[in-house]
Amino acid sequence: MNNDHSNTDLLIIVGHFHLPGKILNIRETGEGHINDTFLVETDAGQSFILQRINHRIFCNVHGLMDNIDRVCSHINLFAKLHPEGQQLIAPQIVAESSGALFHSDENGNFWRCMTYIHHQPPKEIDVNIALEGGKAIGRFQKILSTLPGERLHETIPNFHNLNLRLEALHEAIQKDVAGRLGEVLHLTDAIQKREEEMLQLHRLESEGKIPVRVVHNDTKLNNVLFDNQGKAIALIDMDTVMNGSVLYDFGDAIRTLCNTTYEDESRLALVRFRFDLFEAFAAGYLLETKEILEPIEIEYLAFSCKLLTYIMAVRFLTDYLNGDVYFKTRSPMHNMHRASNQLRLLEGIEHDYPAMQQAIGRLANR
Repeated sequence: MNNDHSNTDLLIIVGHFHLPGKILNIRETGEGHINDTFLVETDAGQSFILQRINHRIFCNVHGLMDNIDRVCSHINLFAKLHPEGQQLIAPQIVAESSGALFHSDENGNFWRCMTYIHHQPPKEIDVNIALEGGKAIGRFQKILSTLPGERLHETIPNFHNLNLRLEALHEAIQKDVAGRLGEVLHLTDAIQKREEEMLQLHRLESEGKIPVRVVHNDTKLNNVLFDNQGKAIALIDMDTVMNGSVLYDFGDAIRTLCNTTYEDESRLALVRFRFDLFEAFAAGYLLETKEILEPIEIEYLAFSCKLLTYIMAVRFLTDYLNGDVYFKTRSPMHNMHRASNQLRLLEGIEHDYPAMQQAIGRLANR
């Protein structure tokens, strides 16, 4: 898909959606690995998010948008029905002129428009923000535990299936289509020596021992929106909301929250694991979820932090070996740096793992 869009083209696309007032400005936000995202500002004082859906990754656009509509509507209805206390909201889909949840253009691209939730990004990530983030993701899971109707569509099949992720890595190593294997043998060795340990959750899922719930599947902290008081107010980016395990949400949140630097930082000396943020997030999360979680889910919360960090290292390295065909990259080494970063973070988690298990036990029983 071509990433170049003129303002004229974008105005034509926006014109297919029912937006109030006149369009004042459309600008690309540059956020996210997958979709092209634009902020649309109107003279009616409202802003909207316009996105071109990457349909090479999200092949079932109808199912994707049906999931998002169901989940966001349920969250917002819950907020209306339970006005007491701190609320969690979600974006609302703006229908296309035909009433459809998305617009397909003449070039075969798919576009959606959603309300923009005004928020204030935290100035710094501290224990209070971590606590709020844990509450938000826990509240999300608790609210969606009451979602009526059939199972959600599987927007990316086997998204967290580590067995298949490792098979893809093994194939990428064998084929070495981009000729990059020689540069990353130390990374492939680090991944392969941990395979048996990391597959234990996959085995439990295969045996039906891990509960299946509605989960977000992309719980990095920048998908949690905060107000100017540092309170979590919303969760966004619902593309990967599917039926799955809460462990993947918890582990991915910790993976992104507790890294002392960005996940693509190439200076590995800057990558460290922040236990204080882990403990604060876990406190907020369990405050919301400990009454709905089963013992086996609580038992594996700390392990999920190792697992999700490991999975992302596998995914980044696989994409690097395949020639960067999935994630957006800014340089030829980008995915290699991401994989190295995640493996360094994993080492930090492994070092603190006993203390993490103790903290979970204490917080779950308080």
